Amino acid sequence: MKKSNVVFTCFLASLLTVRSQSSTSGQKAKRETTNEEFTCPEGQGNGNFADPASCKRFYQCVDNYPYVNRCPSGLYFDDISKLCTFKSEARCGPIPITPAPSTEPPVDLATKCETSTCQLPYCFCSRDGTRIPGDLDPEETPQIILLTFDGAINLNNFEHYKRVFTGVRKNPNGCPIRGTFFISHEYCDYNMVQQLAHEGHEIGTETISLQQGLQDKGYEEWVGEMIGMREILRHFANISRNDVVGMRAPFLKPGRNAQYAVLEDFGYIYDSSISVPPFKVPIWPYTLDHKIPHECKAGTCPTKSFQGVWEVPLNAHYVESYEGGHCPYLDQCVLHNHDPQEVFEWLKEDFERYYKQNRAPYMMPFHTNWFQLKELEQGLHKFIDWARSLPNVWFVTITQALTWMTEPKAYKDINNYLPWKCEKENYPPPACNLPNKCPLSFKPPDANISAIRYLTTCRECPNKYPWIGDSEGTGIAGRDVYTPEN
Repeated sequence: MKKSNVVFTCFLASLLTVRSQSSTSGQKAKRETTNEEFTCPEGQGNGNFADPASCKRFYQCVDNYPYVNRCPSGLYFDDISKLCTFKSEARCGPIPITPAPSTEPPVDLATKCETSTCQLPYCFCSRDGTRIPGDLDPEETPQIILLTFDGAINLNNFEHYKRVFTGVRKNPNGCPIRGTFFISHEYCDYNMVQQLAHEGHEIGTETISLQQGLQDKGYEEWVGEMIGMREILRHFANISRNDVVGMRAPFLKPGRNAQYAVLEDFGYIYDSSISVPPFKVPIWPYTLDHKIPHECKAGTCPTKSFQGVWEVPLNAHYVESYEGGHCPYLDQCVLHNHDPQEVFEWLKEDFERYYKQNRAPYMMPFHTNWFQLKELEQGLHKFIDWARSLPNVWFVTITQALTWMTEPKAYKDINNYLPWKCEKENYPPPACNLPNKCPLSFKPPDANISAIRYLTTCRECPNKYPWIGDSEGTGIAGRDVYTPEN
């Protein structure tokens, strides 16, 4: 018998049963006697259900009353597909029901922006995300540029980054320009990280492993990855926990509400993981007290309110002609066939959408691969020097930008603005002249064999390669226990 005939036979048997019920003028049809009483599953409505006593029978529940049915000769009831089929294909029941993943969009439990109750310095929002803090006029608003870098710091990129932040490049107040680095663990040189922090750059966390699919993991997985990474920075780069207040999710895939609960519980000030579509007017950072004021491209943004936690979104980079495409990371736009002048012109046009409109912070996110092509690197240097020549342009860290947003001041008052000064005295000590280079055996979770990872630090070499659950490399798996209190 063909499978299509099998399905039709099963459907016809069900249909005849329902018709039989209708013909009794409201009186229920007589059940066939079985060894056990059958009760329709509560809350599952009408439908077909396996007979616990026999794979050749099934029950059709109508208005919570079970009617017994027999599969045609030689066929058996499949409790997954809910029809009669051949014995070799039938999955005899009852089979426990596992709820299917919801295909509906998540319920947004946060409310829309209410500017009357969302007041600085603790809360900031606007209906479309384009409002300037303090309702300043664009001409009075300092144009902030945020240079951000993702991943491990090592010999592949450290000298390139030093050239970007050469000492001759200053902000209008005479302080060196600065950037923000979101650090991941593997292949990272913590002596170099310590040097960047010593020079006043901001250090944030990405994650330890950069694992795929972290956005679908729970609270404990995010704690292990984020707080573990912060502890690695504390131990091997001498950076205080209190100075690591921002993070970025791997691959710009936020971890739904779980990630943001970790941010809230463990004292982070901001996240910078959410990318924004190519809007004509850029989006300002906002707190997560209210609903996100734009589309969530990743589909894994938080849906609850996280009061006082800032989101610093990644506006899409693009030019009017869309030459090069649009991208959250600049190295994802296709500029590889351009010479340095054309790269500069592309960046200039992209930047002017901010500078000539609402002066939202112009974030420039990079991976190492931007600096592997000299045309891109040279074009970036041209852009930085041109932007510094403009009135009222500042290259600051993300935390410095958010500090200004909590108490916005017009550009005429910025030169003496204390949080943007460079007299801070509690930077980490400078990097070591002769750091320890520790060769450590490491078996990645998805590998069959061990390999050597070199960990460079001013501290003593650990016993094992630091990893999730053992941030200090003690060799005691699962040693770390993180709680918001400590």
